[in-house]
Amino acid sequence: MRKPLNKYRDAIFVVTEERACPIYSVGEEFKVETFSLTVPALKPGCLYLAQVIAAIIDSFETRSGFARIGQQKTRFDCGGCDGLIRFELKKERDFATLQMKLLNESEERRRRQHLEKFFGILRKLDMFESLEDDALSDFTMLLDFSNIPVDKIVIKKGDPPSNLYILLSGRVAVVAEDGGRVAEMGEGEIFGEMSLLSGESASSSIHTISDTQVAKLSAKNFKHVLKKYPILQIFLFKLLVLRAQTMSLRAGHISSGMNGELAEVSIVDLMQLINSAQKTGRLELSLPQGRGVVFFKQGEIIHARFLQFRNKEAVYALVKVKRGHFTYTKGIPGELKDYEPIGGFMGLLMEGLQRIDEKT
Repeated sequence: MRKPLNKYRDAIFVVTEERACPIYSVGEEFKVETFSLTVPALKPGCLYLAQVIAAIIDSFETRSGFARIGQQKTRFDCGGCDGLIRFELKKERDFATLQMKLLNESEERRRRQHLEKFFGILRKLDMFESLEDDALSDFTMLLDFSNIPVDKIVIKKGDPPSNLYILLSGRVAVVAEDGGRVAEMGEGEIFGEMSLLSGESASSSIHTISDTQVAKLSAKNFKHVLKKYPILQIFLFKLLVLRAQTMSLRAGHISSGMNGELAEVSIVDLMQLINSAQKTGRLELSLPQGRGVVFFKQGEIIHARFLQFRNKEAVYALVKVKRGHFTYTKGIPGELKDYEPIGGFMGLLMEGLQRIDEKT
């Protein structure tokens, strides 16, 4: 015997409460239409929830169709796993009143405005460069956008993991316990991801130092985004490595294979780190003007090359450079092992810096 084609009638449910549900959040909707269940974008379908909603719709049918709203249950829960959500019947096909239609149209209009306003901003950011437009549209709809005034705490040290923050405008500072600024971040940069990836509490406080606009991705949505778009996971782990290296450099540590940008750590600071640690290795530099290399033996400079310059003159020229990429590698070529220092290390740096001051 054929089952009636209208067994599962159209309906929309909205989540009104959530307690440790691993998937869904308050405000998200589930739509039943033409024998299918649609869940929020980027979210997996939960089989426990599907069973509950199927039973709800079936119960409507066993009561001779959709009864009047006032005569049937409209609030439900799903507690099939360790978490719990409560959801309500938002709309039934047979009760799409003019007021409900207007509300739906208003919500759809809000979503379109939300997408139009922020899609272009996110498209310009490096972390979303590899996402297709459709995927970025879905991602945008998961974000909450807010404006934060200057001198406000965004994340407090010790806070549990809560959100990934994307800076759309303004600036924030990473603040130490004594109130000093450890680092600053501006448009296009992200923060909060280290706690989300590690599951640990925030290691530093972050304050706004100007009026700031941010996009927030909740911890729950963050996990689903990483599962669906591995390219974002790769980007975030690369960012973690870079930040870990930057923190090591600021703490006075350098190791083989370390690389980064001179905008974060100056050439002078790098040379001083290598000297104070008495390292033997080479500092390779990829600069707008060309490539350079400085060789160290037990922290002392034994040879340097940059453009047409060699040794002392190369060092004097390099300390002026502000932009470029560096890589430090352990060890030096065999032919350089018997080379003597080209001069006293601090004397070389002081001479180079003095030449910059005189030129200025």
